[in-house]
Amino acid sequence: MGCVQGKYASTNSPSRGLDKLKQEHGYAAKRGEKEDGGVAGNGEKVVNRVGETVRSNDANGNVSQKHASKKIVGDDQVVDGWPKWLVDNVPFEVLSGLVPKSADSYDKLAKVGQGTYSNVYKARDKDTGKIVALKKVRFNTAEPESVKFMAREIMILQRLNHPNIISLEGLATSRMQYSLYLVFDFMQSDLSKIISRPGDRLTEPQIKCYMQQLLSGLEHCHEIGILHRDIKGSNLLIDSNGVLKIADFGLANIFNPKPKRPLTSRVVTLWYRAPELLLGSTDYGVGVDLWSAGCLLAEMFAGRPIMPGRTEVEQLHRIFKLCGSPSEEYWKKMKLPASFRPPQHYKPGYYEEFGDFPSSSFDLLTMLLNLDPSYRGTAASALQTEVSSKHHFIYLYI
Repeated sequence: MGCVQGKYASTNSPSRGLDKLKQEHGYAAKRGEKEDGGVAGNGEKVVNRVGETVRSNDANGNVSQKHASKKIVGDDQVVDGWPKWLVDNVPFEVLSGLVPKSADSYDKLAKVGQGTYSNVYKARDKDTGKIVALKKVRFNTAEPESVKFMAREIMILQRLNHPNIISLEGLATSRMQYSLYLVFDFMQSDLSKIISRPGDRLTEPQIKCYMQQLLSGLEHCHEIGILHRDIKGSNLLIDSNGVLKIADFGLANIFNPKPKRPLTSRVVTLWYRAPELLLGSTDYGVGVDLWSAGCLLAEMFAGRPIMPGRTEVEQLHRIFKLCGSPSEEYWKKMKLPASFRPPQHYKPGYYEEFGDFPSSSFDLLTMLLNLDPSYRGTAASALQTEVSSKHHFIYLYI
């Protein structure tokens, strides 16, 4: 179900994903390990060399064995349809269930996005004529960290299965060069572009509709132990029917509240970064995504980013000016360095900042934009509020 942008709206079918994700395979670090300490948790590669036995641990810690079939195509070795350079560096389970395709199967039509580690192209499938998005990810075997991040993103995408989360349709590779493309459905726009359209402000029903879809997608992520860690308008793709899909899981990671393991605080685009991250916390959870969602809710009503800081220090001052200075109890509870305390005392400024917003949005905004992540609730609880509950936008489709 999407938000009305034109005359009509329709419902997209849910995306597909794989059933199982085993943390024991080493895609996420175990307790006591550095978060970004390697793909395999025990220091071993799951896939060693072409044609050799693939070893992995099952949910009970037992070693299982799989055999990959090797084939020679010209001067290139291929394993189960995948080029040797890929299977030599990526655990076999990451590729399981995906159909190998060649990058030559697509015609690139335009470059539509660029990031630190990837470029995104609008392309046409030569076999079907379907328009798709190709995300060319950085793959350098000399840089194990880039390979690990890429493998983790693919693994997370395969686990996710929700109509408001982008679906990984496949992988395409080039044997002539180390090029890997993630294939997705092509989405016409994103929330950032829609918010910034001149002279075309979002209506309250549209905002409620987009917010419901965002929170619904986040609820699914959090239920299965995934933190997105980069929620912002440009990562929320929107199709011509107004269906919103959370995309770009390049910074996403697996979390387990019990036991917790240290996570990096260097995540989330600055304007949408939660205060605990700016203060250096490595012990966080779903609250970081919910803070970002709160920033976007306010941005949709205001028509602009509400806290566009230029530095981390300036961003903290903007947050304290909105939420008020942290109390002594906050510092004790969060166990954060006291040296980061603001030099001046701020009173909460919610009413001044959100005074022109609909009154129905105030409770959700002040909940999501709470300094204390434990008071931000969950995506599921946010979906029960007046701004996000489904009955507020059903009439859009009549």
